[in-house]
Amino acid sequence: MKPINNSTMDNDELIALVEKMPAFPNSVQRIIQLTSDINSSGKEIVEVIESDPVMTVKILKVINSPFYGLPKKINSIQRAVVYIGMNTIKNLALSVASIGVLNPKNKAGFNTHAFLLHSLTTAAICKKLAERQGVPQADCSDFFVAGLLHDFGKVVFAEFKAEDFRKALQKSAAEQISLHRCESECIGMDHSQAGALLAEKWAFDQLLVDAINHHHASNPHHLLTQCLFAANQISKKMEFGHSGNSIVEEFPPAVDSLFGMGLNELIESWEDLTTLRSEALSFISGT
Repeated sequence: MKPINNSTMDNDELIALVEKMPAFPNSVQRIIQLTSDINSSGKEIVEVIESDPVMTVKILKVINSPFYGLPKKINSIQRAVVYIGMNTIKNLALSVASIGVLNPKNKAGFNTHAFLLHSLTTAAICKKLAERQGVPQADCSDFFVAGLLHDFGKVVFAEFKAEDFRKALQKSAAEQISLHRCESECIGMDHSQAGALLAEKWAFDQLLVDAINHHHASNPHHLLTQCLFAANQISKKMEFGHSGNSIVEEFPPAVDSLFGMGLNELIESWEDLTTLRSEALSFISGT
């Protein structure tokens, strides 16, 4: 994980804050345990999910939503495991649970509705970019989850470092400086570092942890991080929601080279991205 550059907060303090985040429901914790055990079976995991009707409904709702974009409707967890794989189901279970910890009444004044809209559209765009690069459908869920949770460190700050985070938000807006730089100045670390620690706590794959940790890197190397960087900028450029950072960054050389075009050209290469916004809003209103 990238080092902390400022003494205002150290890793131990951040880990203590992360530990305060709400625990997942027992069903999700059990899923994490089973998926990390090579001796567990898919049948056991399906049984755990199906024993939690709320979790079952939310997972099927995500899978069947237009912005997730599966070509056929799936009506059961058992069928979902066969069709999109156990890793996807685990990732979606963790993602659905994480949305449940958002606090709309946080003291930082952070707009969680706008944040969720930005996160959902970034997730959908990141998955589309992966598909565009030929990533197998079974692996595209990692891209969706990375987009959904890339800014989740901001939720930690809004909840437990509210006053400092409010100052960072105000400084970013007033001086038009990227929020993660203002967080480093006001808090001592940025949301990507906080989000990566949270992802580790929630037992995400290391690739997802790394993508969250480096989604503002000046030269991202892995395909997942490169797609996440691009998706984040596209969502901001299109003004799909707002995560407290309106600064749109140019593509670094590795991202530009990956897609063979810059940010504006990539946006123009799609017929209409605005449907993603309406689909995400529809999803949010139904949760």
